This record gives sequence, C-alpha cells and structure tokens, in this order.
Amino acid sequence: MARSRFLPDNFTLTLIAVVAIATVLPARDHVAVIFDWITNLAIGLLFFLHGAKLSREAIFAGAGHWRLHLLVFVCTFVLFPLIGIALKPVLLPLVGNELYLGFLYLCALPATVQSAIAFTSLARGNVPAAICSAAASSLIGIFVTPMLVALLMGVHGDSGSTLEAIRKISLQLLVPFVAGQIARRWIGDWVGRNKAWLKFVDQGSILLVVYSAFGAAVIGGLWQQVPPSMLAMIVLGCCVVLALSLGITALLGKWLGFCIEDRITILFCGSKKSLATGVPMAQVLFAGSTIGLLILPLMIFHQIQLMVCAALAQRYARRPEAAMVEAASAK
Repeated sequence: MARSRFLPDNFTLTLIAVVAIATVLPARDHVAVIFDWITNLAIGLLFFLHGAKLSREAIFAGAGHWRLHLLVFVCTFVLFPLIGIALKPVLLPLVGNELYLGFLYLCALPATVQSAIAFTSLARGNVPAAICSAAASSLIGIFVTPMLVALLMGVHGDSGSTLEAIRKISLQLLVPFVAGQIARRWIGDWVGRNKAWLKFVDQGSILLVVYSAFGAAVIGGLWQQVPPSMLAMIVLGCCVVLALSLGITALLGKWLGFCIEDRITILFCGSKKSLATGVPMAQVLFAGSTIGLLILPLMIFHQIQLMVCAALAQRYARRPEAAMVEAASAK
C-alpha cells in the first residue's frame, strides 16, 4: 500500500498515452482545426460545470480568514515567480531557454482547486478556508497570470497586448464560470449528483488540449529538441521547484503563527499549480507550435506534486492529535 501512493494514477497514464498518440498521429490541417473547436467547447463546458458545482456558502464560510488567503496568494503569485527567477542560473544551462520559459509559465499559474481541497481534507486542515482560497486563486489567476507571463517571459498574447490576453482568457474561462454560478440554482443539485461526469469533462478537456498542443509541437520537431536526458533534467528541475515551494510555504505558515490546521491549508493551497487552468491558458497566450514545449514542465510538475502531497497529507493525518483520540477511544 505504501508504494501505491508513488505509482502514476490512471489519468497520468492516460496523459502519457495521449502524448504517445500525438507523437505518432498528430492532428494536421483541417483535422487540427476541428480539434481546436472541440477543445474550446470542452474547456467552456468544464468551467461552466465548475461554476455550477462550487457552493457560494462554502466560499463565504472561509472568506473571512484574510491573513491565510493573503499568504496563499503571495506564495502562489509572488513566491513561485521569485523561485523561477532565482533558479535561472541553474535551470537555463540544464534545459535551455524554451523549457526554462516553461518553468516560468508554471510559476505564474494559479493554484489547483480540487486536489488542494482534497489533500487539505485528508490532512484534517481548514477545509472551508481551502475551498475559498483555492477557488479565489483560480479566478484571480485569470487576470494575474497573463500579467506575470508578460513580466517574466515577455509574452503578451496573440495580439501583442496583455489586456487582450486577459480578455480572451476571461471569455474562455471566466464567462462560462459565471454562467455556471448563475445556473447553479437550477442545475447545482444535478451537478452534485454527477461528480463523476464533471471529472470526465475536466480530464477530457485537458487530454484534448494536450493532444492538440503536442501534435502541433511534434510537427514542429518537439522530440528532436527534448531527448531523454533533457526529460530527466526537467524532472529534476520540477522536484527542486516543488521542494523549495513546500519548504518555504511551511516555514512561513509556522513563522506567522498560524495554527496547524491553517498551516496545512496554506501548504496545500500555496504550493500547487493548476494543470486544468494552465493548459487552456497556454492555448490563448502562446502560438500553437510552442505550447507543447512550454507545458511540458507543468505536466511533469503536476504528477510530482500529486505524489508528494499525497504522502504529506497521509503524514499530517497521522499526527499526534489523531493518535491521542484513537488511544482514548480504545480505553
């Protein structure tokens, strides 16, 4: 059982299979255009369903903990970019300029929602605050991430304007989310009863974007640029970024006097990056042939953060308070 936490999950295996299919059979010409349309529709449906699923009551329950939320936002949108910049002398010689830009893009992204909340719950942290913080990070990231990308990478979206990139991302992600919140009163119960279908849409939209992105990258010569030795360097870089973010986030929570439940929430919400948001954003911010290379660090980081955070959550769940309760109940 201990080893199973470190094995790839079914979605990661499927993701690898999609990359393999895109390598052998990339979408070309009219087929690529059709896949782009399908992908955009799937992303819009995904964020619509997320809007319909997210409870406003749960958000308001954790909204008052402003010190915690402020620290999570600082870790997500300030600490991570600083880590990316600080590691430039190490990462740039190891992975090259384009993949280093992928690391900077990873550092500019908002936090995850589902996994951050799930790990916080498993570790017995402050779940209402985690719901509020993770959801707010995802929404704020729609506006902050394009500005960070422009600042860190010098990329200003397809039209050369950061505001244009924000407008495109808002139309693709925020508008469907708001529409889902409005529709929640009518379909919220149905969405709650069909969470498995929402998970299918969530993962399916990511797989579609990854197939389209990697197909375009393969046609542009991706695997000639990324040999196995380079993949090993990307994995190493992701491990270093994650270790620094986890360590600094944990220390800040302790130094600022948060209780253990709040520190758990800060750790899992402030040290994670969203594949579900990052992949659709990349489609708007970058040219098609470069997306595959730029999201490669994000895809690898995503799996590493899940495995490491699963182990951490289990460790927090077994902290002494739990042992004391079990001992008392045994008597």
